[in-house]
Amino acid sequence: MKETLNPFEIAKKQVDEAGKRLKLDIGMLDILKHPHRELTVSFPVKMDDGSVQTFTGHRVQYNDALGPCKGGLRYHPDVNLDEVRALAAWMTWKCAVVGIPYGGAKGGITCSPKEMSDGELERMTRRFASEISGFIGPRRDIPAPDVYTNPQTMAWIMDTYSMNVGYSVPSVVTGKPVLIGGSEGRNEATSRGVMYTTREAARVKGIDLKNATIAVQGYGNVGFNAARLFVEECGSKIIAVSDSKGGIVDENGLDPHKVFEHKKNTGSVVGYPGSKDISNEQLLELECDVLVPSALENVITSKNAANIKAKIVSEGANGPTTPEADEILYKNGKMVLPDILANAGGVVVSYFEWVQDLQNYFWTHDEVNKRLEHIIKKSFASVYEIYEKEKIDMRKAAYLVAIKRVSDAYALRGIFP
Repeated sequence: MKETLNPFEIAKKQVDEAGKRLKLDIGMLDILKHPHRELTVSFPVKMDDGSVQTFTGHRVQYNDALGPCKGGLRYHPDVNLDEVRALAAWMTWKCAVVGIPYGGAKGGITCSPKEMSDGELERMTRRFASEISGFIGPRRDIPAPDVYTNPQTMAWIMDTYSMNVGYSVPSVVTGKPVLIGGSEGRNEATSRGVMYTTREAARVKGIDLKNATIAVQGYGNVGFNAARLFVEECGSKIIAVSDSKGGIVDENGLDPHKVFEHKKNTGSVVGYPGSKDISNEQLLELECDVLVPSALENVITSKNAANIKAKIVSEGANGPTTPEADEILYKNGKMVLPDILANAGGVVVSYFEWVQDLQNYFWTHDEVNKRLEHIIKKSFASVYEIYEKEKIDMRKAAYLVAIKRVSDAYALRGIFP
């Protein structure tokens, strides 16, 4: 049978599997497999050369049974509605598995951000924010940064929304600069969540993270900060990293900061002095204790899963492992820490930022990290308990925890009218 790589088909299949184990009725399963609201807009943007280009953007609010919708906004040439739907579904389960009062959403614009100037990106962002301003809001749907978007993008969205309503609304987005209502610790939160989750997994698997070997695929914000935190807080050894142009390996260990400087200066980690160049595919199959896929989805498939040698796969990216690959990895004794648990640090600290904005009262960096660590440890424990009890992989266990919470919320709320 051909392996499906359509992200939304994968997302629905995951709901079906969890629903069967939870013995959910067909009506409830149907609700959980359908996005609640979708908006697609096409809008013109004036480019630097005076021409006008039309862009298409999507915002999907998947489910709001547990609270307002929450999710990132990505800029990428491959953005399409099925991808955004899948990412919105995964955000729903991510928020539920870590027990924060949010539903899931996601957005994206089909564009090539690397080929656009800052002025073009700003005009595109503000126009898109204006187009969806009636669809988002602090009590409705709160966007955040994702692939090729950042705190500056969020500042533009917040300002555009605020101009439309006539007063400043910092709580409409998260991942903003600290000066205008952002939270301390938000920039590294996803990576810190990856590190905390991996630390818990290493503990139950009897792996000492001090001197453990780690390979990181993807060296953007999540990959770099994860590598840095593993070195600085766990004493681990980063043996390989990669970006979209390729990867590097050094068995003696890489300095995350120096590699990041090299990437900033040359545009890629490739060619870092003293390291050997490898492909992204080779990086995934390296001999190491922990593999951290932090790039795009569907990189670990039925074709390469059997070659994965890492004992723990900690998903910094969304959807990097296909269901078929999951089965192979589980049979081979590998522990996959699923995206909805491993990279939930970003949405947890986004939640903290939103709470701080609503209260106009801000916490220290240390307070944010301590609260994040508490939530990740508690969430890992609840998923690990199901993993042990049901004898299933960690992804299925995480889905059971998350989908039970959302379906229970529906049962308690009832169906209106």
